[in-house]
Amino acid sequence: MFDNDLAELYQVPTKSLNLAVKRNLVRFPADFMFQINDKEFESLRFQIETSNLRSQFATSSENRGGRRYLPYVFTEQGVAMLSSVLKSERAIAVNIAIMRAFVKLREIMTTHKELEKKIQDLEKNQKKQKVDISSIFIVINKLLEKPKEPEEPKQRMGFRTD
Repeated sequence: MFDNDLAELYQVPTKSLNLAVKRNLVRFPADFMFQINDKEFESLRFQIETSNLRSQFATSSENRGGRRYLPYVFTEQGVAMLSSVLKSERAIAVNIAIMRAFVKLREIMTTHKELEKKIQDLEKNQKKQKVDISSIFIVINKLLEKPKEPEEPKQRMGFRTD
């Protein structure tokens, strides 16, 4: 989640949230929080501007012309760590809600993977059955074919008395 989105949820200015994080950087290793690069930021800004959404990415202060620093992104563990840095009732409540959302998202992803595996298994079985059924039809068609009658009668072999 982006720092400005978390700040909005926690009802604190983004600057205050980032300041609290910087004061406790030891609690936020690279797998908890990272800063996006210029290219990623420009891509996000373009997406936001083209979708007609108003965001702190696109505008921060009217006289500054936008955000001055690249946003921070927090992983699930980083969001959990924020509750120890932001010590308010609101921070605790928001953190619980976010953790529940992450758990639900993980459940959905797991269910999705299980369904995907089941669908792949069904496709494999269907392909195998299709081959088996095709083989059965070939055999049935051969059995249903009329035997070819000889064009001219064969002469009997052996001794004749005529």
